[in-house]
Amino acid sequence: MRTSLFVAVTGVGLLLAAAPVWAHHAFAAEFDINRPLKLRGTVTKWEVTNPHSWIHIDVKGPDGKVVAWAIEGGSPNTLYRLGFTKESLAPGTEIVVDGFQAKDLSNNAVGRNITLANGEKLFLGGSAPGASGEGAEEATKKK
Repeated sequence: MRTSLFVAVTGVGLLLAAAPVWAHHAFAAEFDINRPLKLRGTVTKWEVTNPHSWIHIDVKGPDGKVVAWAIEGGSPNTLYRLGFTKESLAPGTEIVVDGFQAKDLSNNAVGRNITLANGEKLFLGGSAPGASGEGAEEATKKK
């Protein structure tokens, strides 16, 4: 009886410990390598949170309508190592985002890199191919 209880409690404990791993996704689970995009927009909010950061931008479409997009990036630690500072993406900052759209065709994407108005390029360090600055062009050509 004690052995069965021990096995059951241990099994439940392992399942609970694995839950955060199941919640975390890989690039291919949420984003589409066949839907690369380039968005030019204005930062409205930058969420520097773990495990992913989020850049919210307003993008003006060809019809003049403004559409809100959310761009997933890497963790704060990764972003800071790649050259971001707390002032990098203040609201009102104009950026160009290279990335990949979500599979559900929502206005969500994962960013590979951003280009600031002064021409500076910063990699987003997330799950997108090339987001750390290595293999970006090769990953897009393989699709």
